[in-house]
Amino acid sequence: MSGAPLSVRDLVKHFGGLTANNHLNLDVEPGEIHAIIGPNGAGKTTLISQLAGELRPDEGRILFEGKDVTSLPVHQRALLGLARSYQITSVFQGFTALQNVALAVQAHRGHSFRFWQPAHRAEELNAPARAALDSVGLGTHANVPVARLGHGERRQLELAMALASGPKLVLLDEPMAGMSPQESQEMISLLASFKGKLTMILVEHDMEAVFALADRISVLVYGSVIACGTPEDVRANADVRSAYLGDDSAGAFVHTLGI
Repeated sequence: MSGAPLSVRDLVKHFGGLTANNHLNLDVEPGEIHAIIGPNGAGKTTLISQLAGELRPDEGRILFEGKDVTSLPVHQRALLGLARSYQITSVFQGFTALQNVALAVQAHRGHSFRFWQPAHRAEELNAPARAALDSVGLGTHANVPVARLGHGERRQLELAMALASGPKLVLLDEPMAGMSPQESQEMISLLASFKGKLTMILVEHDMEAVFALADRISVLVYGSVIACGTPEDVRANADVRSAYLGDDSAGAFVHTLGI
């Protein structure tokens, strides 16, 4: 097997008569941002859900740092160092930014969180939570209720919650979804700051973000990877051109690639 932090071999997932992933193979290298792209229905989110442990594949294997995690549930994968952020923000509106991240810390450590507790116990959770907020540029917003944060700031908060567990691999499912152009640029800069320090898989429709961030790109067609390489390799790939140019939605997708 590859020495990659994540290796996927012959992954298959069916939903009735629909094959969402079809003998999909993928290797993610240490410290890289690896983007997964393709038009709607290509199987990207299905793949991410299987990597996270939220869906069980029908066939194939998922190896994380050499360990077969195919049958492990979400919480056990999280303990091994695999974290996920979601396409739709998933935070507690009535809590502060710090409280949200502290809850993520305690969930990873597996003990209960109480707001009325000895100060040293609270600090066990709050210290790493503050560090995670600082890492995404939200340190000054620690005591701000989530309801008062902007959309881009909530996406930053969700990233902080994923980082709070000290993950070895982060699955990012459309982190730019719903953002303004300015917010997208800020998120691109933030994610770029982790390049080489944190291994990330990025599913994203914003091709500007993909080509600005990705070290390598895998292109999905009907649930299979048809091309994998640098952004320049993908733009020039004849299989990508052939697969996408014959379909209206795919044609729009190809246009975003500049090919």
